[in-house]
Amino acid sequence: MSKPVIITCAPTGGIHTPTMSEHLPITPNEIAEASIGAAEAGASIIHLHARNPENGKPDPDPELFMQFLPRIKQATGAVMNVSTGGGLGMTREERLRAALKASPEMASMNMGSMNFGIFPMMQKYSGWQHEWEPEFLDMTRDFIFRNTFADIEYAMRELGDAHGTKFEFECYDLGHLYNLAWVVDQGWVKAPFFVQMVFGILGGVGADLDNLMHMHTIAEKLFGDDYEWSVLAAGRHQMTFTTQAAMLGGNVRVGLEDSLYIGPGQKATSNAEQVTKIRSIIENLGKTIATPEEARTRLGLKGGDQVNF
Repeated sequence: MSKPVIITCAPTGGIHTPTMSEHLPITPNEIAEASIGAAEAGASIIHLHARNPENGKPDPDPELFMQFLPRIKQATGAVMNVSTGGGLGMTREERLRAALKASPEMASMNMGSMNFGIFPMMQKYSGWQHEWEPEFLDMTRDFIFRNTFADIEYAMRELGDAHGTKFEFECYDLGHLYNLAWVVDQGWVKAPFFVQMVFGILGGVGADLDNLMHMHTIAEKLFGDDYEWSVLAAGRHQMTFTTQAAMLGGNVRVGLEDSLYIGPGQKATSNAEQVTKIRSIIENLGKTIATPEEARTRLGLKGGDQVNF
């Protein structure tokens, strides 16, 4: 039998802006409620960013995270995964602040520097709610999302070694898998580890199913039985790619960080709605959904009693 599918939900992220959807969680209360709803719908991992509650801008302040992390933990058994990607343009130190304070079971880890172009989204909207939104999008025309080997080693030492936090290794392109393989060879990370393949970001690998198949093939060659793999895809590709991943025996990620929609031209009204949809697809394929405890066991996590919240 195939293993139960681990569903990750990313409720808010650091890419979409408030003008783009009235359903995007902004305040700590909204993020907590969205996360709890996603967990109740079947997500066993919640991938978390914070935002300035006044204007919705991505914010690395650990105190904002501490307004929702304990509440989600109290209400659910879900694994909390604190982003180290932060918001585009943050420094390495800013991106790690919340995770170093929270000492979570999981944190994200981007596995390579890349162009990260979200400026095309400017063409779809007007009448911005906040001045920072178009400026934030437009700056990505001339922006490199920095994740050097030194950055990766720093995060692994400061967070992985010092806190026992394990990582969601976000791989936006084929080379990122090879970066991770090199990191494994250095002994910086021990199996089992969690590879999140990302498709459809301008500057990364395109949302073509041939790319998914090839990246999965290469990951199998590089990592064998030492890893778990998951797929997320941006925008309209979200459900088709996560469905394909589930069919191939992988895990999935959904959430309003990755797509604001539930179907063509139809905005998702909540993160739980997306989790419910992918769960239904997975179960209709004859597969089961992993519980948080099953996810912890398969990913070798330290446990929810070993965090600082």
